[in-house]
Order: sequence, then structure tokens, then C-alpha cells
Amino acid sequence: MSEPVLETRDLRRSFTQGDVTIEVLRGVNLAVQPGEIVALLGPSGSGKSTLLQAVGLLEGGFQGSIRIAGEEASALDNDGRTRLRRDALGFVYQFHHLLPDFDALENVLLPQLIHGAEPDDARARAEDLLGKLGLSARIDHRPSKLSGGEQQRVAVARALANRPPLVLADEPTGNLDEATADKVLAEFLALVRGEGSAALVATHNERLAAKMDRVVRLHEGHLE
Repeated sequence: MSEPVLETRDLRRSFTQGDVTIEVLRGVNLAVQPGEIVALLGPSGSGKSTLLQAVGLLEGGFQGSIRIAGEEASALDNDGRTRLRRDALGFVYQFHHLLPDFDALENVLLPQLIHGAEPDDARARAEDLLGKLGLSARIDHRPSKLSGGEQQRVAVARALANRPPLVLADEPTGNLDEATADKVLAEFLALVRGEGSAALVATHNERLAAKMDRVVRLHEGHLE
């Protein structure tokens, strides 16, 4: 078996409020294989977002091991973690976080340019991804002119623009109605699989989680 694209060992995170210490992650062990889509299931407040922030290298304060694409994150300095996050990870959030002054095409184009892609190649890649998500006729629309489902589709395209080996998604359809959520999730899963990326998708929705390759449950700081 190939090396996991994501592996955590004894991952821990606690917060102190006054004299009280709250243990959110209590030794999480998780492995995600290349190309695998894993649902991270748990109710609101169970620590799903905290776990994604940890493996997304978005904040410190964690104990334990996080290996991404073969690199041990704890061995890296801030610049190294920034590089690893840029090169190995894509992110989709519950709210799209698109740049409001740029159209759909530009929102998918810019991350590639920052990553060093040639403009023509970046544009072709953005058009291809948006086309696969049914947005070819909407590429020149700014986020305010797109529906909620369309905004999330652009966010999905942006997350995959630089071909990351791992996509992290935090309730990616949580802000959508059920019918739109089902459609966007189906398109997200198809695109991730088509790109050959792996994904870790946090959700509280059992029905949506069942559509993924594997389900892990976060309960009282441990994975089940």
C-alpha cells in the first residue's frame, strides 16, 4: 500500500477557559490514502473543525504528529508549513469565501498564478474546472451575481485548481438547501475522484457521509 497522503498520530488539542481545560482532540489517529474520500462525521461542537484546522496547518497549539504528502508538519518552520499548505492542500468551507471583486474565472485563476502557473495554462485550467461544474456560462459573473450553489461550485474549482493531493472540506454544503446540497456534493465527489485527489470532508449529515468511500466518527475527542 502506498504512503497515506494524510496521517495523524496521537493528535491532541486543548483549550483553557479560566481554570478549566477543555480537551477537544484526545489522541486522534487517522490515515487517508491517495485518492480516498473520507467523511468526518460528528455533531456540531464535536471538534470536526478543530481537526481540519490542525491538518490544514491553519493554527498552532496542537500536539502529536501530522504527516501530509510524506512530510512531517511539526518539523517545518512557518515558511515550510505555508509551502506545504500551498502545494499539498485545497480548502472548501461552508461559506465560499470567494473574492467579491473578481469574477468566477478570476477566483479560480488567481491561486494558480500565485502558485507560479503560466497565465494561459491557468486560464485553461480554470475554464476546464468551471466547465465540469456546469459554470461555463457564468465564468464572468462576480460572486454576488451567483446563486449559493454556484458560489460553492466556484469554491470547489478553486480548491482543486492547483491539483492538490488532499482537499479538506468543512461542511461544504451546510449552507445550501437539501436539493442543491445533494447536487453540489455529487459534483464535488465526481470532480475530486476525476482529479485523483483525496479528500477529508467534515459533515454532521449521515446521508451525505454515506456517499463517500469511508466514514470516521469523532466522539469525545477520539475517532471511531
